[in-house]
Amino acid sequence: MKEWQMKKIIERIKKLTKTIGRPVKFMEVCGTHTVAIFRHGIRGVIPKEISLLSGPGCPVCVTPIRDVDYAIAIAKTDGCMLATFGDMMRVPGSRKQSLFHAQAEGADISIVYSPMDALKLALENKDKKVTFFATGFETTSPSIAGTLYEAERTGVDNFYIYSAHKVVPPALVALINSPDLKLDGFLLPGHVSAIIGTKPYEFIATDYKIPSVVTGFDAEDILGAIMMLLDQLATGRAEVEIQYTRVVRPEGNRRAVALIDEFFEPCDANWRGIGVIPGSGLKLRESKSRWDITRVIRIEVPDSQEPKGCQCGLVLRGIKLPPECKLFGKACTPEHPVGACMVSTEGSCAAYYKYSGAVKQ
Repeated sequence: MKEWQMKKIIERIKKLTKTIGRPVKFMEVCGTHTVAIFRHGIRGVIPKEISLLSGPGCPVCVTPIRDVDYAIAIAKTDGCMLATFGDMMRVPGSRKQSLFHAQAEGADISIVYSPMDALKLALENKDKKVTFFATGFETTSPSIAGTLYEAERTGVDNFYIYSAHKVVPPALVALINSPDLKLDGFLLPGHVSAIIGTKPYEFIATDYKIPSVVTGFDAEDILGAIMMLLDQLATGRAEVEIQYTRVVRPEGNRRAVALIDEFFEPCDANWRGIGVIPGSGLKLRESKSRWDITRVIRIEVPDSQEPKGCQCGLVLRGIKLPPECKLFGKACTPEHPVGACMVSTEGSCAAYYKYSGAVKQ
């Protein structure tokens, strides 16, 4: 996009803001959007009447303490090996212990770049039960389902998963119904929407009359989406629109969705700092339960409380900004995170910490 086109969008945003005549609150659901908004200095070029709030769009951040503790317990069980994405290694469990701590104490944990790498570990370690810590949103669940398909096809019998999957639309229902949060629109995630399309979001417009736009991650994507949200508000519309048309289609990726549905079904899921959201998780179907490590080994993990003073729950719900937490930048830093929002590079607290002073808050 040429500079004059960008200036035209910004001028349109300013004009629409004046037309609306009141402050508005938009939430970006995706953690990658949170980082992009900071990196591109979006807040510095839009009117101060527009507030951009970060939502629970970081899968690392919303993985609850109990799931981390369970993964650690699997890795510490004799005859077991845990495979995980690297960004989960530093997420605090109870007693501030992470997978990195457990690994240092001798737990059998391997970092992998894909679930297929975990399947390869199972083939190379036939004497062990290899479990993949299956985290992420709809973006990663098709690859995990595909790995299970390959394990089934090739007859691998020592590969399992621990499913901590989350799905986005039910979380939006919880956010909308939060009495402490009144939103005027959503910037919907580009990567997730490339898989599921826009139909799962239609309730936002039809049931709640809230505008929403699926957008990408460049500056022009985000500014274009903000302009589209403002236009909906100014004209009294509530629709689910796609700004990210070069990647996202209304129907999504039907083959990927079919693969997810073949192996998984919805379940209630606990979101770190938020609580249980009905229908917001994925569990293996009964016909595929032989891949579920919880059916193979029995582990008792007690429920744990969030660290004292940690405000991750309020940050993930858009009720508080990270700097409003008393631990932010003091007891809680990326080097020594107290809460999960400071761990991932896509976490709200980590983004605020890294870019504080880069743009006007």
